[in-house]
Amino acid sequence: MDFRHLVAAPASLSPIVADALLLVVHGSALDASLEPALAALIGEAVEAGDFQLKAGKTLYVHRPAGFKVSRLLVVGAAATGVKSFKAAVATGLAQLKGSGAKHVAVAVADGAPLTALHGEALTSSVADATYVYRHTKPSAPKAPAMTRFTLVCGKAQARDVVAGLQRGAAIAAGVTLARECANRPGNFCTPTYLGEQAKRLGKEHGLKVEVLDRKAVEKLGMGSFLAVAQGSTEPLRFIVARYEGAPKSQAPVVLVGKGITFDTGGISIKPSAEMDEMKYDMGGAASVLGTLRAIAEIKPKLNVIGIIPSCDNMPSGHAVKPGDVVTSLSGQTIEILNTDAEGRLILCDALTYAERFKPAVVVDIATLTGACVVALGHHRSGLFTSDDALAAELLNAGDAALDPCWRMPLDDEYDEGLKSNFADMGNVGPRAGGAITAAMFLKRFTAKYRWAHLDIAGTAWKSGAAKGSTGRPVGLLTHFVLAQVK
Repeated sequence: MDFRHLVAAPASLSPIVADALLLVVHGSALDASLEPALAALIGEAVEAGDFQLKAGKTLYVHRPAGFKVSRLLVVGAAATGVKSFKAAVATGLAQLKGSGAKHVAVAVADGAPLTALHGEALTSSVADATYVYRHTKPSAPKAPAMTRFTLVCGKAQARDVVAGLQRGAAIAAGVTLARECANRPGNFCTPTYLGEQAKRLGKEHGLKVEVLDRKAVEKLGMGSFLAVAQGSTEPLRFIVARYEGAPKSQAPVVLVGKGITFDTGGISIKPSAEMDEMKYDMGGAASVLGTLRAIAEIKPKLNVIGIIPSCDNMPSGHAVKPGDVVTSLSGQTIEILNTDAEGRLILCDALTYAERFKPAVVVDIATLTGACVVALGHHRSGLFTSDDALAAELLNAGDAALDPCWRMPLDDEYDEGLKSNFADMGNVGPRAGGAITAAMFLKRFTAKYRWAHLDIAGTAWKSGAAKGSTGRPVGLLTHFVLAQVK
């Protein structure tokens, strides 16, 4: 995609050369600074009942007189904020992507100041509007013709807008990578495939990548990870990818992504309804790869390490059973009461492995619990940490990226539910507060560093007619990582 900016005022939009002009109108009245001819055109449409100055309403004019664009699309926005701007642009692009427009210019009717986040919002909307999954679907429709986008801004805003477009393009590329990995069926996106994607990322963007096999994982002593993987004939992979943008002496930011490439639940097998969506159980791994892709393009001056434990969770004669006890890399023993609580079993060994890097901070990302979906639905990811400052950083990053999360409790009392008569802990607690006890389980392996957990079970993909990966929370993670640059 080609993203550019153009310095122009709302009073001089008619000379813009593009295939389409997408004009965002805020509020219930037109601003006096808007070009008179354009204001008259919109005003007449409002009078005739063809357009309303309300959020989500659109007015399309083909070859508007006096304009150099062949298509004019006016879209109402609820307010002047970035969120409303993004929603309006998304509405407009959804309508224009069926046209032959290749170059789309985007302007705000009232000349409201644009920021870097507006530029980022445009790139995000474009990525959503133009993404088409086709790897296993040759009959998929062609990608929209739109390939060039120009954001119209004031002279004083140009520098910020350019920075936002550049950062947004990198994040959008990361989101697309995450979506592409997660959307591939489980017989295509295997642990081996994720390892290959990490190596490819390393080769193309200068990352150092290691992919460990079962023998190496056994040598390390990752008994918990191995227990989950033992039921599948698909080889496990333990992926470590490093972005080195600062001296080795600088403590890294470590991102740990759950990489269950298909989750049947194991012996504690899931109901068959919607089980196909368990190919998305590697959404955490996909988001780590996507974030590394974005960071490698932006090139901040810090060190970032991505860790991905990846395997299938399958029922077989070799599969771990409820009641089995395994020894984790940390030396703590775990009674596996439910084999469908497998994500925490692979993550706990990865979190212990992260200690060797003496990290500045560790964030794990996982489609961990249905309980989090019940608690928060599909808008916000669940955030768990005992560190107030770290919680604020992640919340702020999510707000900036329009990829929000919500902080959940981690009171010590929740830890009681993990007690076991036969091991140091059970892998599940009571049904009530399930997302919290899952986080409390992970917390037991993070005493040596600052840590936060993101439960993305409700946000990593969509179901129904729009079924597919969202690529979240690549935006949140990228903003968080960039904020760590001192």
